[in-house]
Amino acid sequence: MPTISMFYGILIRMFTDEHNPPHFHAKYGEYKATFNFDGDLLDGELPKKQMRLVQAWTELHKEELNANWDLAMIGETLFKIKPLD
Repeated sequence: MPTISMFYGILIRMFTDEHNPPHFHAKYGEYKATFNFDGDLLDGELPKKQMRLVQAWTELHKEELNANWDLAMIGETLFKIKPLD
């Protein structure tokens, strides 16, 4: 599963053979969570601070997430998305 972004110890990943609905995976230490492109938690858990960071990042990068999703659906290589500063 390619890592498309990384910030503050949080890895953001998206499979290239994903299934709908559009989503990405976040990992922080032993925590794992799945989010939609509105920043809503679909599955798993993250500490509160990291959850807010992922949601803020998602808001800033919805277009890039959608573009990567389209690439994933056709099995293409995903591009990196700028991390939070």
